[in-house]
Amino acid sequence: MDTMRERFASVTSRLLDEDPRLAVVLADIGTDGFRRAAERHPDRVVNVGIREQLLVGVGGGLALAGLRPVLHTFAPFLIERPFEQVKLDFGHQGVGGVLVSAGGSYDWPAGGFTHMAPGDVALLDTLDGWTVHVPGHPDEAETLLRHAYAAGDDRVYVRLSAQTNARPRPVTGGGFLTVRRGRPGAPAVVAVGPLLENALAAVEGLDATVLYAATVRPFDAPALRAAVAGAPVAEVVLVEPYLAGTSTAAVADALADVPHRVLGLGTARAELRRYGTVGEHVAAHGLDPRSLRERITAFTDFTARAAG
Repeated sequence: MDTMRERFASVTSRLLDEDPRLAVVLADIGTDGFRRAAERHPDRVVNVGIREQLLVGVGGGLALAGLRPVLHTFAPFLIERPFEQVKLDFGHQGVGGVLVSAGGSYDWPAGGFTHMAPGDVALLDTLDGWTVHVPGHPDEAETLLRHAYAAGDDRVYVRLSAQTNARPRPVTGGGFLTVRRGRPGAPAVVAVGPLLENALAAVEGLDATVLYAATVRPFDAPALRAAVAGAPVAEVVLVEPYLAGTSTAAVADALADVPHRVLGLGTARAELRRYGTVGEHVAAHGLDPRSLRERITAFTDFTARAAG
């Protein structure tokens, strides 16, 4: 199976041949995947070098010229380092584009904290009008990328990761998918992107509804409200592959008129200063199935039983 980044390069390269409005801007990252596309379309595949602020500025300029820019590099260099340019060159200018990141929260532990961005989605939440896709499989990444490229002049962030679920789900570019249904009023687990299968394993044998979120912004409030309908106190657990608690405010807004409790699980704020492996980082953040089960059962008041 190819990776999400490989799928991104192949799909985008094909679409460059089909859509004269599409343009790709790189910052020395991912250039090999676009080598042939750059030969065919030297005016629409641009490598600005290791200049991330310029990467975003050029993308904003292309958008002002009527193109649909696609910007790509590691997440900390795409969202955190040039955040002022993201805020001004896209948001303030009122133009759209597609930011496609790699590296996730800790996909390359040997790169150290400079190559990790667990706070990227939380940072984008301070801006208005961004759609955020977090695919959990390369097939989902292709679907969501195609959706993002065709989304008119919207501002879209696609967060790619080396971590994947074993099989894809039928994502549409909007809304949550119910992958497991508990009894009416059962706790709801919202599992994001590549953490779906860990979340499903964690609640095996428990009475819980599991919602899958491959698109996290806009947050699907109607789906969450439907999932917890009938509970005297709605219990919601977020399992996110980035900073713990990133979406707790979205849950609070969705359930503003409903008594509720929410547990936000994700990467911790404390920096892990050992390289280790991706699996060791997952476990250290408490996102492996065993740790998730312990944390979820400590939060909720249900007992182990088969879901209805």
